[in-house]
Amino acid sequence: MADMIPGIVLAGGLSSRMGRDKAGIRLGGISLLDHAIRQLRPQVSTVAINANGPVVSAEGEGLAVFPDLDAARSGPLGGVAAGLDHARRHHPDARHVATVPTDSPFLPADLVARLHEAADAPDRIVVARSAHGLHPVFALWPVAVVDDLSAWLASGAVLRVRSFLHRHDAREVTFQPVETPAGPLDPFFNINTPDDLDAAERWLEVLKR
Repeated sequence: MADMIPGIVLAGGLSSRMGRDKAGIRLGGISLLDHAIRQLRPQVSTVAINANGPVVSAEGEGLAVFPDLDAARSGPLGGVAAGLDHARRHHPDARHVATVPTDSPFLPADLVARLHEAADAPDRIVVARSAHGLHPVFALWPVAVVDDLSAWLASGAVLRVRSFLHRHDAREVTFQPVETPAGPLDPFFNINTPDDLDAAERWLEVLKR
């Protein structure tokens, strides 16, 4: 299955609550971008990075890097559209693309496999959910929707990812918490603030036990 699905790490966000680019923030001595690449790489055929500036990444050396279609106004959907366009041009046999953000270092090792299993039609979008809600950019996107998504962005339509998911009747796959000695951990725990980063450091130590 991984032989057919390219993976994209979405690193184009502005990270206003952190006050700096999240992709380069270090967790356990490793950048969040490198955590994302490490977690995604075994699950997909190739990994590329969506970023709107320079990328410094030990794990990402040699990987393709490309910007949003319009970083000024497109939000996460711009990165998704750019990823689908990149796959269409460079991986013409791929039917789907998997996306993950940089700020969730504990993403499931079976994320892509479970999303792919739930894709009951060639044009089905499949997205992850946990007890804490929907996680719209942890998703499997059919390459076939790239033209509709590009037109959606160009039209000035609502840029919320959930609105586009609703437009395409996306399916959801629910992931359970990871049981740890310190209690359940949402596998999509994301780092938005310095306090979140401190909490992630604690969870990382727990998972090493």
